[in-house]
Amino acid sequence: MKPRREILNRPVVLLVEDELLVRLTQVEILRDAEFWVVEAQDADEAFDLLKKRPDINVVLTDVNMPGSIDGFEFARLVRQAWPDVGVLVISGKVAPKPGDLPEGTHFLQKPIRSEALVKALKEAMVPRTLEA
Repeated sequence: MKPRREILNRPVVLLVEDELLVRLTQVEILRDAEFWVVEAQDADEAFDLLKKRPDINVVLTDVNMPGSIDGFEFARLVRQAWPDVGVLVISGKVAPKPGDLPEGTHFLQKPIRSEALVKALKEAMVPRTLEA
Protein backbone atom coordinates (compact mmCIF):
# COMPACT_ATOMS: atom_id res chain seq x y z
CA MET A 1 0.00 0.00 0.00
CA LYS A 2 1.26 3.47 -0.88
CA PRO A 3 1.92 5.99 1.88
CA ARG A 4 -0.99 8.37 2.53
CA ARG A 5 1.12 11.42 1.63
CA GLU A 6 1.90 9.99 -1.81
CA ILE A 7 -1.78 9.32 -2.50
CA LEU A 8 -2.77 12.82 -1.38
CA ASN A 9 -0.22 14.42 -3.70
CA ARG A 10 -1.79 12.91 -6.82
CA PRO A 11 -3.38 15.36 -9.28
CA VAL A 12 -7.18 15.14 -9.36
CA VAL A 13 -8.87 14.68 -12.75
CA LEU A 14 -12.58 15.24 -13.32
CA LEU A 15 -13.49 12.84 -16.13
CA VAL A 16 -16.70 13.77 -17.98
CA GLU A 17 -17.77 10.90 -20.26
CA ASP A 18 -21.26 9.50 -20.81
CA GLU A 19 -20.26 6.17 -22.38
CA LEU A 20 -19.62 3.75 -19.51
CA LEU A 21 -17.08 1.48 -21.23
CA VAL A 22 -15.07 4.45 -22.50
CA ARG A 23 -15.16 6.03 -19.04
CA LEU A 24 -14.02 2.81 -17.33
CA THR A 25 -11.11 2.46 -19.77
CA GLN A 26 -10.05 6.07 -19.24
CA VAL A 27 -10.31 5.71 -15.45
CA GLU A 28 -7.98 2.72 -15.58
CA ILE A 29 -5.46 4.59 -17.75
CA LEU A 30 -5.50 7.63 -15.48
CA ARG A 31 -5.21 5.65 -12.25
CA ASP A 32 -2.29 3.70 -13.69
CA ALA A 33 -0.67 7.09 -14.40
CA GLU A 34 -1.04 8.09 -10.72
CA PHE A 35 -4.04 10.43 -11.14
CA TRP A 36 -6.91 10.54 -8.67
CA VAL A 37 -10.10 10.32 -10.79
CA VAL A 38 -13.53 11.81 -10.11
CA GLU A 39 -16.23 10.77 -12.60
CA ALA A 40 -19.25 12.54 -14.13
CA GLN A 41 -21.64 11.44 -16.88
CA ASP A 42 -22.61 14.91 -18.10
CA ALA A 43 -21.96 18.63 -17.64
CA ASP A 44 -24.57 19.07 -14.90
CA GLU A 45 -23.00 16.39 -12.74
CA ALA A 46 -19.54 17.78 -13.53
CA PHE A 47 -20.52 21.32 -12.45
CA ASP A 48 -21.83 19.94 -9.15
CA LEU A 49 -18.51 18.17 -8.57
CA LEU A 50 -16.48 21.26 -9.46
CA LYS A 51 -18.46 23.27 -6.90
CA LYS A 52 -17.93 20.63 -4.20
CA ARG A 53 -14.34 19.62 -4.99
CA PRO A 54 -11.84 22.50 -4.94
CA ASP A 55 -9.05 19.90 -5.24
CA ILE A 56 -9.81 19.21 -8.94
CA ASN A 57 -6.75 20.15 -11.01
CA VAL A 58 -7.89 19.31 -14.52
CA VAL A 59 -11.05 18.37 -16.43
CA LEU A 60 -11.08 15.76 -19.20
CA THR A 61 -14.28 15.99 -21.25
CA ASP A 62 -15.68 14.53 -24.44
CA VAL A 63 -17.33 16.91 -26.92
CA ASN A 64 -20.50 14.86 -27.39
CA MET A 65 -22.46 14.31 -24.20
CA PRO A 66 -26.08 14.31 -23.13
CA GLY A 67 -27.66 17.46 -21.80
CA SER A 68 -28.09 21.04 -22.88
CA ILE A 69 -24.44 21.80 -23.67
CA ASP A 70 -21.59 20.09 -25.50
CA GLY A 71 -17.98 19.71 -24.42
CA PHE A 72 -16.89 22.95 -26.12
CA GLU A 73 -19.45 25.03 -24.20
CA PHE A 74 -18.65 23.11 -21.03
CA ALA A 75 -14.95 23.95 -21.49
CA ARG A 76 -15.78 27.66 -21.91
CA LEU A 77 -17.86 27.70 -18.73
CA VAL A 78 -15.21 25.83 -16.73
CA ARG A 79 -12.46 28.22 -17.87
CA GLN A 80 -14.62 31.21 -16.87
CA ALA A 81 -15.69 29.93 -13.46
CA TRP A 82 -12.54 27.97 -12.52
CA PRO A 83 -9.59 29.61 -14.33
CA ASP A 84 -7.05 27.60 -12.31
CA VAL A 85 -8.49 24.28 -13.51
CA GLY A 86 -6.94 22.89 -16.68
CA VAL A 87 -9.21 21.59 -19.44
CA LEU A 88 -8.61 18.87 -22.03
CA VAL A 89 -11.36 18.27 -24.61
CA ILE A 90 -11.38 15.06 -26.66
CA SER A 91 -13.49 13.84 -29.57
CA GLY A 92 -13.53 11.17 -32.21
CA LYS A 93 -16.23 12.85 -34.26
CA VAL A 94 -15.80 16.61 -34.07
CA ALA A 95 -12.71 18.80 -34.40
CA PRO A 96 -12.81 22.31 -32.95
CA LYS A 97 -13.33 25.25 -35.28
CA PRO A 98 -11.72 28.62 -34.57
CA GLY A 99 -13.36 30.03 -31.46
CA ASP A 100 -14.75 26.70 -30.21
CA LEU A 101 -12.17 26.37 -27.44
CA PRO A 102 -11.31 29.05 -24.90
CA GLU A 103 -7.71 30.13 -24.50
CA GLY A 104 -5.62 27.65 -22.56
CA THR A 105 -7.83 24.68 -23.40
CA HIS A 106 -6.22 21.63 -24.96
CA PHE A 107 -7.74 19.27 -27.55
CA LEU A 108 -7.00 15.70 -28.66
CA GLN A 109 -8.61 13.74 -31.50
CA LYS A 110 -9.66 10.13 -30.75
CA PRO A 111 -8.42 7.47 -30.91
CA ILE A 112 -5.82 8.44 -28.32
CA ARG A 113 -2.91 6.37 -27.08
CA SER A 114 -2.66 6.13 -23.30
CA GLU A 115 0.69 7.90 -23.22
CA ALA A 116 -0.63 10.80 -25.30
CA LEU A 117 -3.66 11.20 -23.03
CA VAL A 118 -1.53 11.32 -19.89
CA LYS A 119 0.93 13.75 -21.47
CA ALA A 120 -1.87 16.06 -22.66
CA LEU A 121 -3.50 16.07 -19.21
CA LYS A 122 -0.22 17.04 -17.57
CA GLU A 123 0.22 19.83 -20.12
CA ALA A 124 -3.34 21.05 -19.51
CA MET A 125 -2.76 21.45 -15.77
CA VAL A 126 -1.75 24.92 -14.72
CA PRO A 127 1.92 25.30 -13.72
CA ARG A 128 1.17 25.75 -9.99
CA THR A 129 -0.45 22.31 -9.96
CA LEU A 130 2.65 20.62 -11.35
CA GLU A 131 4.93 22.45 -8.90
CA ALA A 132 2.89 21.58 -5.81
